[in-house]
Amino acid sequence: MAKTLITCDCLGSQTIDAEALSQATGLDVRKPCTALCTDQIDRAAKALNGGSEGDTIFCCAQESRVFEALAEDLGVAAPPTLDLRDRAGWTSDTAPTLPKMSALIAEGLLPAPLEKAVDVISGGLCLILGPSDVALHAAEQLKDHLGVTVLLSDAKDLPDTRDYDVVIGQLRRASGALGQFDVVIDQLQQPHPGGRERSLSEPQSGARSQCDILLDLRGTDPLFPAHEKREGYLRADPSHAPAVAAAVMAASHLIGTFEKPLYVKAEPLLCAHSRAEKTACTNCLDLCPTGAITSAGDHVSIDPMICAGCGACSAACPSGAISYDAPPVDFTFRRVQTLAKAYLDAGGVVPKLLVHDAHGGEMVRLSARHGRGLPADVIPMEMSAIGAFGHAEITAALAAGFASVTVMPGPGADKPALETQVTLAFAIAGEGRVSLLDTSDPDAMSDALFGAEAPAPVANPVRPMGTRRQITRQAAKALNPEADMLALPAGAPYGAVVVNTDDCTLCLSCVSLCPSGALGDNEDKPQLRFQEDACLQCGLCANICPEDAITFDPRLNLTDAALRQEVLNEEEPFPCVECGALFGSKSAIDRITEKLTGHSMFSDPAKLRMIQMCDDCRVNAQFHSENNPFAGADRPRVRTTADYFSDRKDH
Repeated sequence: MAKTLITCDCLGSQTIDAEALSQATGLDVRKPCTALCTDQIDRAAKALNGGSEGDTIFCCAQESRVFEALAEDLGVAAPPTLDLRDRAGWTSDTAPTLPKMSALIAEGLLPAPLEKAVDVISGGLCLILGPSDVALHAAEQLKDHLGVTVLLSDAKDLPDTRDYDVVIGQLRRASGALGQFDVVIDQLQQPHPGGRERSLSEPQSGARSQCDILLDLRGTDPLFPAHEKREGYLRADPSHAPAVAAAVMAASHLIGTFEKPLYVKAEPLLCAHSRAEKTACTNCLDLCPTGAITSAGDHVSIDPMICAGCGACSAACPSGAISYDAPPVDFTFRRVQTLAKAYLDAGGVVPKLLVHDAHGGEMVRLSARHGRGLPADVIPMEMSAIGAFGHAEITAALAAGFASVTVMPGPGADKPALETQVTLAFAIAGEGRVSLLDTSDPDAMSDALFGAEAPAPVANPVRPMGTRRQITRQAAKALNPEADMLALPAGAPYGAVVVNTDDCTLCLSCVSLCPSGALGDNEDKPQLRFQEDACLQCGLCANICPEDAITFDPRLNLTDAALRQEVLNEEEPFPCVECGALFGSKSAIDRITEKLTGHSMFSDPAKLRMIQMCDDCRVNAQFHSENNPFAGADRPRVRTTADYFSDRKDH
């Protein structure tokens, strides 16, 4: 049974061709209403009563609360809503909006993946930091809602109350997030409850305690990086009364059970952070604004309670060890591919993609209501975390049929990280296809989009599946059908390993530690092999090379040679001077012999000659040499039965 689309022209302010939209989408598109949320609410009630759950879609996101309340009154499930008016209908563009509406509807019909979350329990234990006048006033306001403790620096303003706790000390450090803060306090003193005069306990340094909420009214540096993203940590300037009041109000609501989204998922086995205590890739560590990602040996560790879900780590991870999961990366690929296909199938020619976050969504709505709106060929796609929309997603959108991709970050986005991804996508896709629109003015946004020109989209769109690396490669081939090699900026996660064969001794240290298997050896002869498609450009091989013989060439090789192993360096094996068996490489044996010649421990030519022997011959030579390291004391004579009888006779 086809889904039903309930449309509304919003008092005649937009044009909706129900018949054409039905043909383009394959849905049952009803004749547009004029005032669905008010005068024609009976039509909405009839549609809700007549359809099964999820089969009736209301094309009015602005009044979703009205339809939810109506569904509750009727005892049916709340209907899904879709915004066509602000994103497509309200525009000064005279071009047809049918392809754009069809694309937005097709995207809206994609089944959304279930969100993953973990329960965070806050018992309401609040620690207040700050000067006594402000902190104690905040405690008075919160004492009836939370379990309050105030940390003061001295005892001169110690209040005479038991409504909340007051301690004296200096905060050394704090860690954690909502429901699980851990604090360390030096010179901690607690008031004794008994006695006529208030007295304090002996000072204690390094005292640890836990709390659920941290209210920081000190007015100094924040306790955490990107503190505004640390849940449960509220900070306000003590000299600004409205800010303090807002923080106190927010703190009063942080008690109970909350759902913490699990923004990213990690695959430690894919991580190229480190091997053998040699550091390689640190992309996610360098980008994480909250400090949620830390080194854990050969891989990184992510604290889901601290992670704020910006998505930058997912876009920058070269191996896929970290991927955004709210929603998953593959769902984002499906969204861009669905938008492009539906637009082209509905007769559109040159679609352009505008990627934005929630702030950008509000700008689109303001521009539609009070300005020019969006051009008919610009399709907006809102991301919960715009930082997760990296070079792979951009190139996939272009390969799917979009002529250009514009990324519009909001105020809270990590713009340097986005610029890196946009620069990489620009290098892969070519001039005029990728841009970063950094504005908070809806009119400036509309003017930039109306004035933008883009090259023709790809003649044969492709919609590959797979990992981000696989999709990027296929998209790059579609965008550059005549190219064999694309030069990329420094730090790109694609490229070649360049070996100085004059310095390389084929020790193969790089092979044993390569996290992706891009570097390999040959069991039959001294040989260093390389598969470019697998190389992450993590830097580990260069860091581990004892001869400093390895450098990198950032590029994207689009030929089939990138998919097979190529020989970077090889030599004839060295023949054992004793038995002739082949082992090692000639340059390595010659270099070791040269370095040890003249060494006091190798003054004997026989010892120096052992370096040029295979393992078996070296052991044999050592065994028969003077000062044999394998020699031990003479074995004791085996005792016999006669020895035991002899011992008895002696006794």
